[in-house]
Amino acid sequence: MLDSLLDSSLTLSLKTPLILLVLIALEAVLSADNAIALASIAQGLGDHQRQRQALNIGLVFAYILRMVLILTATWVVKYWQFELLGAVYLLWLVFNYFASPEDKDHTHHSLKFQSLWQAIPLIAVTDLAFSLDSVTTSIAVADDTWLILLGGTIGVVTLRFMAGLFIRWLEEYTHLEDAGFVTVGLVGLRLLLRVISPDFVPPEWIMISLIAILFAWGFSKRNDREPIESDPIQSDKLP
Repeated sequence: MLDSLLDSSLTLSLKTPLILLVLIALEAVLSADNAIALASIAQGLGDHQRQRQALNIGLVFAYILRMVLILTATWVVKYWQFELLGAVYLLWLVFNYFASPEDKDHTHHSLKFQSLWQAIPLIAVTDLAFSLDSVTTSIAVADDTWLILLGGTIGVVTLRFMAGLFIRWLEEYTHLEDAGFVTVGLVGLRLLLRVISPDFVPPEWIMISLIAILFAWGFSKRNDREPIESDPIQSDKLP
C-alpha cells in the first residue's frame, strides 16, 4: 500500500512540471491573436499612458473572470449558449473594427474610445471570450484544477507583455492590425461552429497554421512613418 502511494506520488511529481510546461506553451500559442486584439482595443485610446492603464486594469478584471471560468468550467461546458455568446461577441468586435473609419493615412481601420472605461470592459470581455477556447483545451490536457489555474495565471501575465509588444508593432506594420482582427474572426467562427456542428470544427493545427499565415502577412510591410522610440507598455510594471 505504502509502495503504491509512493509510486503515484513520484509519478505526479514527475508529470506536474511537464504538464505545466505544456499548459504554458498552449497559453503562449493561443494568446497571440488574443494579445493583438487587446492591443488594438487599448490603442484606440491614443494616449500611451491611458493605453497602459487600460491594459493593466482591464487584465486585472480579465484575470478574475478567467479564474472564475476555470473554476466553473465543468459546468460552463455543458451549456452551448456560453460559446454562442463568445462567438457573437468576437464576430461583433471584428465587424465593429472593419466598419470603423480608416485612419488619416487610409492604411487601416481603427477603433476609437473617448473614455478609459469604454476600453476596459472590452479588454476584460474579449479575454473571456478567447478563454472559452483555451480553457477547454487546458482541461483536456490537465486534470488538476490548481495546475490549470496556475497556467491561466502565467497566461495572463504573458498576455500583458505580448499586448505591450503588439502596441509598438501595430504602429510599425501596416497590415498587422487587420491581420489580427481577421484571426479574431476565425476564433469567433470556430466557436460558432462548435455550437452549430462540432464535427466541422477544424483541428487546432489548422487554426494555428492559418493564424501563422495571417501574422506573416501582418508583418510583411512596415509603415513609412518612424516607429516609437521605446515601448511604453513594456516599461511599465504590472499592478
